[in-house]
Amino acid sequence: MTTALNGTAFVTKDEGTEADEQQEMVRKVAVSSFLGNFIEWFDYASYSYFATVIAVVFFSNSNHTVALLETFAVFALSFVLRPIGALFWGSFGDRHGRKAALSLSVLLMSGASFLIGCLPGYATIGIAAPALLLLLRMVQGFSASGEYAGAATFLGEYAPTKKRGIYCSLIPASTAIGLLCGSLMATVMTSVLSSEAMASWGWRVPFLLAGPLGLIVHYIRTQLADSPVYNRMTEALASAEKKTGKGQSPLRMLFTYHRRELLISFGASMLNAVGFYTVLTYLPNYLTETVNMDATQANTITTICLVLYVGLVFLMGHVSDRVGRKKMLIAACVAFIALTVPAFMILNTGLFLPVLLVELAMCATLTANDGTLSSYLTETFPTDVRFTGFAFSFNMANAIFGGTASFIATWLIYVSGSALAPAWYMVAIAAIALVAMIMSHENADKDLEHI
Repeated sequence: MTTALNGTAFVTKDEGTEADEQQEMVRKVAVSSFLGNFIEWFDYASYSYFATVIAVVFFSNSNHTVALLETFAVFALSFVLRPIGALFWGSFGDRHGRKAALSLSVLLMSGASFLIGCLPGYATIGIAAPALLLLLRMVQGFSASGEYAGAATFLGEYAPTKKRGIYCSLIPASTAIGLLCGSLMATVMTSVLSSEAMASWGWRVPFLLAGPLGLIVHYIRTQLADSPVYNRMTEALASAEKKTGKGQSPLRMLFTYHRRELLISFGASMLNAVGFYTVLTYLPNYLTETVNMDATQANTITTICLVLYVGLVFLMGHVSDRVGRKKMLIAACVAFIALTVPAFMILNTGLFLPVLLVELAMCATLTANDGTLSSYLTETFPTDVRFTGFAFSFNMANAIFGGTASFIATWLIYVSGSALAPAWYMVAIAAIALVAMIMSHENADKDLEHI
């Protein structure tokens, strides 16, 4: 818009320019959210897909199953600090801003991943090798615990109300793309490298890549601004604190006023934790170790499934904008209860085409949950505890049920002798999540400031 004063023309910012600037900020937030979450899950995928190699490099046990259990145990133990990290990063992000928390956490997360790629193995430094691996995994778990929740919260607060589902679905999509890249790398490397080369240096490559990627994401995030929703909330809290002379911490407010929302969110996240880690990271090992399927075939199937998964996550996010989050999440629970056991029966045939079709069906079912959960959790908590509530419920579920999924599945088969044991475990988790979702409220059509 142009105005004149004493014959001189001045150009002032009009609504179109402000809208363009807002759209550019949303784009930057989306890019940084995507990349940060991508790094985290590319690393987790690499650890899972290269688990058999890592077991050889870091553990001395001659029993391959025990060494594999030890590898999965380190994977599970790395989740111990996730609830603590969630409380730290969530409270930090609710008090000091989403930008500040995410900029710092990505440096710690990517740095720990990079150092894992530099670790010498058991043959070089003995018991110190698995000890250092565990230490770095726990540092990474602590720093990564705010990434998914923080990125979804940050993006959800910028997104238009009517499109919050599809915007927030970018977060699980970046998760799937991280897994896809990990699967592709595992498929290619196991095909072209010898077992000696894989054990010597091949497995290190994906972890070393996290270093430069983390620096790029950190730089992008330093250029961002916190959302208007968050800024208005902090202004209101600052005004209230001036009047009363005191303020409440996000942790105290969460556990005092939002216990019901926290419990329901934890229940909803349980199925996501077990389903995600079982379907997308455990099944390749299940097919090779239990079904005795060729490793290259198993990794190829996972890669194909992840391609479909990415597209379906966006579709499910879009559908949830139309029908609501609650209906989508209930449908996912019912589908897992009905389909999981028959699906595992077909997986045990070890035939490429049936296994592929079953994994595709399981991925499609998982996307109904995964493509909806990030927007659902963003909408469950008010702005002053949104990051903390999302991060704690999501990471507590992942610490207890997600990080242990591969270990528990392997252990259940070991003690029961039944290859269907992991399927019944998933059915039980889906039943609990169904109860939680029936108790939940629908907030898909609400402005985040009105929650």
